[in-house]
This record gives sequence, structure tokens and C-alpha cells, in this order.
Amino acid sequence: MSTAIEGLEPRLVWKHFAALARIPRCSKHEEAASKFVLDAARASGLAAKQDSAGNVIVRKPASPGRERTPSVCLQGHLDMVCEKNSDTRHDFSKDPIELVRKGSTLMANGTTLGADNGIAVATNLAIMEDRSLQHGPLELLFTVDEETGLTGAHHLQPGFVESRILMNLDSEEEGALYVGCAGGKDTTGTWIVAAEPAPAKTVALEVRVAGLKGGHSGMEIHQGRGNALKILNRVLIALEAVGARLARIDGGNKRNAIPREAQALVFVPAAKADEAAQLVAAWHDTARGELAGVEPDLKVTAAALKGKKGLVFAKKHQRAVTRTVAALPHGVIKMSADIPGLVETSTNVAVVTTKGRKVSLATSQRSSVQSEIEEIAFAVRTVFELGGAEVVQGDGYPGWKPNMKSPILRTATDTYKQLYGRKPAVKAIHAGLECGIIGEKYPGIDMVSFGPTLEGVHSPDEKIFIDTVPKFWEFLLAILKNVK
Repeated sequence: MSTAIEGLEPRLVWKHFAALARIPRCSKHEEAASKFVLDAARASGLAAKQDSAGNVIVRKPASPGRERTPSVCLQGHLDMVCEKNSDTRHDFSKDPIELVRKGSTLMANGTTLGADNGIAVATNLAIMEDRSLQHGPLELLFTVDEETGLTGAHHLQPGFVESRILMNLDSEEEGALYVGCAGGKDTTGTWIVAAEPAPAKTVALEVRVAGLKGGHSGMEIHQGRGNALKILNRVLIALEAVGARLARIDGGNKRNAIPREAQALVFVPAAKADEAAQLVAAWHDTARGELAGVEPDLKVTAAALKGKKGLVFAKKHQRAVTRTVAALPHGVIKMSADIPGLVETSTNVAVVTTKGRKVSLATSQRSSVQSEIEEIAFAVRTVFELGGAEVVQGDGYPGWKPNMKSPILRTATDTYKQLYGRKPAVKAIHAGLECGIIGEKYPGIDMVSFGPTLEGVHSPDEKIFIDTVPKFWEFLLAILKNVK
């Protein structure tokens, strides 16, 4: 057991969180985590089943005297975003997450922590194990592949969940109850580029943008953080003045993460190599100046690769890619007029990859208003098409419309006030939660979402604030006692 959790309460939650940290569970690879849950259910003598998508549901009978209480489903997702710093040696397919306690927070060593949504999984496992708790009938739902497409929620079948009350444990602010979320759509543009040998008497440079904070493209999109792809593209366009030819461009990792790092291979005339280096250095200063209050660790660098040879994009395709990236919007498009501080619509320029002659650029659009999802997704599609890319858009996922008269919201609000002497904040979130899809799958289900405080999710800066976990646990158990 990790020494980082020694002495932390609630003990059962942290025990299961540390055990989960040793299990590979990147999105679409949750098999070991699913088995861990099924084995835990079997060890506790609880009924459990798994559907064809990989979702697991465990049923725990009511505690004595609570058998007639309405059934409640507690839901979280098994998968995690797997990101690491470029200088961190870590294989997410087999290496455990190394937990590190830093003051009042728990983090990982150079990787994502997986508290999103490992804390919900650990909480449900603790509830499965603890026979002293007071509650009505429970369903503990563990969904898969939330982070890269909400796939598990999309594949839920009628009857798999029987409860008419659901508490989603995937929010990231203690003291807040979430009753609505954004929907979204992904848009990807792809170019098949013509390639030709790098011109004679050129030298290879690897241009890199690194040191950015990144973060969740729903939770942190309004904070003005740098986008590594957009910054790199500005540098590449500037380098065209010295004859730079692009050979490849890569960066970002996940559609729902603001890209932290990006790199490109360019060939520049040997006679212009010093001038190219000076241009990159100037862009380092420019970018740091623009983002001085947000991105103190930003670095824009160029490194010569001696003896490197290869192919470069045809000039028209180089121009198509770089101008399209320049034209694509990124960040907040519109703030909500109804809920102060809520981002209503945004778009994220997320991941670019070069594989052979194919260059693909993935983006994601979000909004709490369905028509605005369609509008911003159409705008992004149009930019791609004007840039000569082939465009593919996903079906998207629905938002979750707030129900301020929700009975479980009222129970949760009253419970919080009883415990802490004040009402919790009631909010909507710009990130996508599975509640939108679950609400479509099970019409009329009554839902609320909450959790302990997390920051920096989807990046190696991810942290969970330790002192919010006991409060989250206490609050959850009190709600279960108060459901009638």
C-alpha cells in the first residue's frame, strides 16, 4: 500500500483508491479495473453483472429496516485520462500510478492521478465493503470509456439500471451540487499531403512548445491557458519567412484536454539556420509575454538534428495545414446569460498527428445549448473544408438540462445544510457528464452530481484536495440516510 495515503480518512476509500492506482485503466482498456470491481463484489457476497460494453453494476441490499426506501444508483466511470510529462518514464499499460502527497493534496509523479474518476470508483468499492452503513437498496454503476466518447453510457440498455434516483460522483468541487452539463461534438479534419524530398542544403530543426498547464477542455477552457498547437503553428508560419519546410507536426493527446505540448520537424536553408533560431527565440519571448500571468513554465525551443534527412510537405499542403490551424477558433465562444460565470459554448483545438502522408487534427465543441453545439461545430467544419481537409464529425452527446425542482436535489441541499449550516452552491458545468446520456436512456430518472475538490484533471498537474474527501464521504452517506 502506498505510504502517500497513510493515516488518511476515510480509510476504506483511500485503501481502494491506492489499489486502483496500481491497475491500468486508460480509456478503452478498463478490463483489469472491471475485473477488480467484479472480484470485490464477489468477495463481499454482492450480485454483480457486466454488459456487452464493459459497464459493471453491483447491487447491495438495503440495510435492516430500510428495505422499502427507494433504490439509489451511485455512478462513476472506470477509465482515466492517461497523460504524462515528456520527461517522465511511464508505461500506462503496466506501470502503477505513483502517488505523492504534497501538503494538503495528493498527486501523481509526473502523470495524471486518475482521481477523475477513481475517487468515485474507490467510494463505491468502500460502500460495497462497509456493512455498517445505513441506506436503502443501492446500485453501484461503473461505466467505461467516459473520457474518449462516453461509450459506456451510450451503450446502457433498458433495465440495466433499475433505480429512479442517480447520484453521479464525477464533479470536482466540494460544496457544489451540479444539476446540468454541456453536450458536445467532435470534429476532425484530415489532409493527405503530397511529399517531396527536403530541399538541398537544408538543416533539420525540431521546434517544440512545452511547459504548458493544459487541463480539462470543459473545466479550464475559460482560464486563458496556452494551447501548444496554436502557439507552435504561429512559430511555423513565422519560420516560412526563412524558407522553412514542414516535415511533420504532432501535439496534444486527448480531445477533451487542452494541449500542453507540441512539436514539429522543419527543414530550413543552412544559410538561414541562425536566423531561424533567432526567430524561435523571439517567439519564445512573445508567447511568454502574452501568457506571463498564466503559463510561467512555457518554453518554445528549436534543436538542430544533425544529418537528418527526409520528406517535406508540398508547399500548398503546408500552407493548407498551417492556415487552417491559424483560422480555427479555440477557447470560449460564449458565456451564459442565465448562469453567471458559466461557459455556454467553447471549442478546443486538441490533437494533431502526422502518420506517413496523413495529417489529422482533432477538435471538440461543447455547449449547454444544442443549437449552439451545431453552430460552432458547423463553423469548425467550414474552416476545415476551406482548408481542403476531409471532415468527419461524431454524433455527439446530449447536455443535461437542469431540473431545479428535483427531489434528490432538494434532499441533497437539505442534507448539506443540516451538516454544515449553509446551503451548497447549485451549479451547471461546462464539462460533459454522463448524466445527459443516462437521462436519455432512462427518461425521468432524478439526478444530481457532486464530488470532492480536484484540480488540473486530464494533466499531470491533477490533484485531489485531501481534506475534501472525508466531507464528501460524510455528505454522501448522510444523503443515503435521508432518502425516503
